[in-house]
Amino acid sequence: MKKFILVLLLISLQLPDLEAQQADSLLTLRDTLMALQAELQELKVRELLMQQEIARSDEHAREDSLRKVRQLQRMDSLRRITTGYPVVIEGDTLFTFYSRSAGVQARMRAANAQSAILALGHSLSMRPDSIHIFESEYSTDIMGGEKLILSLTDMDGMWMNTSRQALGKAYGAAIRDKVEQLHEEYGIQQKVRGILLGLLIISVQVALIWVTLRLFRRFRRRIILFGHKKLRPFKIKDYEVLNVHRQGLALLFLSNVLRLLVILLQLLISIPLLFSIFPETKTITYKLFGYAWNPAKDILLSVIGYLPNLFKIVVIYICFKYLVRGMKFVAGEIADGKLKINGFYPEWARPTYYILRVLAYSFMIVMIWPLLPSSNSHIFQGMSVFLGVIVSLGSTSIISNMMAGLVMTYMRPFRIGDYIKLEENEGEVIEKNVLATRIKTPKNDIITIPNSAILSSKTFNYTASAEEFGVIVHTRITYGYSLSWQKAEQLLIEAALRTKGILAAPKPFVLASKLDDFYVCYELNAYTRQSHTLLDVYSDLHKNVLDRFREEGLDVSCPHIYSRVERPTAQS
Repeated sequence: MKKFILVLLLISLQLPDLEAQQADSLLTLRDTLMALQAELQELKVRELLMQQEIARSDEHAREDSLRKVRQLQRMDSLRRITTGYPVVIEGDTLFTFYSRSAGVQARMRAANAQSAILALGHSLSMRPDSIHIFESEYSTDIMGGEKLILSLTDMDGMWMNTSRQALGKAYGAAIRDKVEQLHEEYGIQQKVRGILLGLLIISVQVALIWVTLRLFRRFRRRIILFGHKKLRPFKIKDYEVLNVHRQGLALLFLSNVLRLLVILLQLLISIPLLFSIFPETKTITYKLFGYAWNPAKDILLSVIGYLPNLFKIVVIYICFKYLVRGMKFVAGEIADGKLKINGFYPEWARPTYYILRVLAYSFMIVMIWPLLPSSNSHIFQGMSVFLGVIVSLGSTSIISNMMAGLVMTYMRPFRIGDYIKLEENEGEVIEKNVLATRIKTPKNDIITIPNSAILSSKTFNYTASAEEFGVIVHTRITYGYSLSWQKAEQLLIEAALRTKGILAAPKPFVLASKLDDFYVCYELNAYTRQSHTLLDVYSDLHKNVLDRFREEGLDVSCPHIYSRVERPTAQS
């Protein structure tokens, strides 16, 4: 363009000379000049248009660069708050997906890529150098032979601040290296070596079990010989707890348990070793070790963590133990009469001690209960409520008898050894506990009566009456009006004084209890302190009454006259 302008300037400078030399060509030159000027203007217009186009393209380029910068800044801010889904192969993170592709979410893309890489690494026929990259217009595909491993888009490249082509090369190299590493671990050579090593471990374990069984057979025979020669019966006082035969059986049982434990210990070592040979079964090894170790570890940690509470429980138990011992000592002193408390009878000492002991141990359980393991768990609480309901429903009669026994203790209606009468039952009290009372009748019958029945019935205590007042034995005899009452009273009193066990003071007395049509009813009353032999006293008294009346020539039988009226029959 500049050269063309210079030519025009030179021509314009040489125009005067040309007009002088060639006047005829003036018009031609003018036409040429006008054409050149028109062409120059057209060129200037094109230059302006070209400059505008260049300016417009520069502006677009600047806008594109600014847009890319803004996109990268936006990606950096999104990367801080967006959760990526890594592709992890055996603890090694290869890369991370942030965006979806073709409608597939990032999480599924990571899972699919992980499965594909593991399948290639575990495949025995796959070669790592067959992994290649296939470029298309909109995606970069990483292929493993004919199978697609993963597909990358421009969005993936933007997330990683690079292009998808560069990202595909980096991901392909990482996948190839990982597949080579997996082939080294899961290859055919490794499989063959693992099989041989597994056979060796199985053979060694079988040999160990055989040796263990053989050794324990010998040990069993030694136990039998030891039992015949050395063992002696185990006795506690006169009771034989374990004889020689039972001790031998116990030792044989312990040897069988020990044998099983030894074999189990061997299996706990050999089986995890067998599974740890192959990478595919390593997780099973950890599970097997976990089955054995986790419970033991949990128990050990629980025991260690429970030691402070256990120490508290021991301290509480020792305090209450010595408190109960102190109450027992005081109760024994009161029961033996060494310690006297006004208004407190010695026979109350033992029952009161038992009541206080129950209360003390109940309070001890209340204090220990929150310190027990899992005492706050719902299962523990539910079982406590269930047991409480069962006890409350099933012990209604038991509680009533216990309360009756408690009330009777402080009512003191009778003591052990007293001769009593309960309704139709009569005999000596031989046992009294919190639930029932047992008496022995004169016929040596043992009768058990619930305390609730005793509390709701009348009780006759002959022993207490005999000790304090004297029991009155009484009997009735009838005699006709021909015998004066003075004579009858004299004979009855003399018969009573002859009886063994009858007291002379207070003196026996006679009551004329009834005047019938044909006889008088005399009642003899005499005092005795022989409460346990009342039947013998009554028997002797009756015998002496008969003897005394016969000595006077009196017959104690009284005749009865009955009138009989016959109705007239029809014939009469």
